[in-house]
Amino acid sequence: MKFSKLGKIAAVGAVALAMLTVGGCSSSKGASSSSKDITMWVHVSKDDPEGKALQKNVNEFNKENKEGYKAKVQYIPRSGSGGGYEDKINAALNSGTLPDVMTLDGPNTAAYAKAGIIQPIDKYITNKDDFLKSIITQGTYDKKLYAIGYSESSVGVYYNKKMFAEAGITNVPTIDNPWTYTQFEEACQKLKDKFGEKAAFNMNLNDHSEWALYAFAPFIWSSGGSITNPAGTKAVGYFNDKGSQEGFQFIQDMVKNGYAPISPKDKGFQTGKYAMQLSGTWTVQELDTKYKDLEYGVMPYPVSPTTHKLVSPTGSWQYAMSSNAKNKKAAGALVNYLVSKKAMYRSDMANTVLPARKSVSKMMEPKLTEPMKVLLTQNQKTGHARPVLVNYPQVTRSFAETVTDVTYYKKNPDLKKLLTKQAKTIQGYLSGKSTN
Repeated sequence: MKFSKLGKIAAVGAVALAMLTVGGCSSSKGASSSSKDITMWVHVSKDDPEGKALQKNVNEFNKENKEGYKAKVQYIPRSGSGGGYEDKINAALNSGTLPDVMTLDGPNTAAYAKAGIIQPIDKYITNKDDFLKSIITQGTYDKKLYAIGYSESSVGVYYNKKMFAEAGITNVPTIDNPWTYTQFEEACQKLKDKFGEKAAFNMNLNDHSEWALYAFAPFIWSSGGSITNPAGTKAVGYFNDKGSQEGFQFIQDMVKNGYAPISPKDKGFQTGKYAMQLSGTWTVQELDTKYKDLEYGVMPYPVSPTTHKLVSPTGSWQYAMSSNAKNKKAAGALVNYLVSKKAMYRSDMANTVLPARKSVSKMMEPKLTEPMKVLLTQNQKTGHARPVLVNYPQVTRSFAETVTDVTYYKKNPDLKKLLTKQAKTIQGYLSGKSTN
């Protein structure tokens, strides 16, 4: 999953909220007219590696299934603002013309399910124990599986090996022995001392979309903090507890000490302006094809010196059955085939992403580069799914606002007070008392 797919999720959130006002769309006008035909909408281009791999999988499904089902895919690429696909979904919601099968991003499962736009698929998915726990968690709402991911994602700290060597940093952390926040800051200081005004670490702090919660929540979780209580009903006492304060303090210190720029230069890591960058699996493909002269590695997230617990982000796009699906068995068979070992291996290898199945991980690992292996192992051992909340779009927006406020520390000198204020705002969304 490339970052553009994740970072533009704000538009998806808007659609998800719109669904809550539309309510369940049970009309079957958009579903297939024949019990053997299956309509499917996806958010990628048919010319992308992901789109090409998907079409091959669909073609094989059409040939191999014994029931005579025929699936047809409509490719609706997302625009730069996150529109396109989301606009199409929104229009279909109002007209009751959703397809049988559709793709949706992981964090929006609860909103889609609550609104009655998608329906449970538990009984159609085989060998669920083979899926990563994070994949099942992100697709589950009210104890029912509503969507199933076909890939995973992760984020790591990319580092410039040459710059590290010149700064005298030789003891690079591993997943089994990660740096603490303190050790990470010491390395940042060495880089700053060596390269002067060059910022050590591009955290993409200028991205105020889904990236904020996706990439920075692991610092909160590592420190023992949380966004809400496990039930997703309270934020006060959780979002502003000591653990959350420690995690946000680390983010703030990165800026306060001059290690991370609030407005980083585009392609700064790729061109040697920054020694490190926080980024996801999609960057491996970019570096290996466009910046072949850059010697880089990937190391895990730094961890809280209090808990020493390594946590990394997870989540990606999923397949789901819409409430319009006339032939549930047919739609369920297509989804199950597309997340099978063979189909997932093809699509995930083509798109250079992490697999959602444990068995596919074993199949892919021998063919992965060292940076991808680090991200794969980190994902399997330390992955933490984002919270499944009906009002997730509002919560993630509040989280992003909090990150921004934390980094502009001169305007918000009292971190505890800021987090308490934001905790109350988030709790208002959770209770349904706030709709802003």
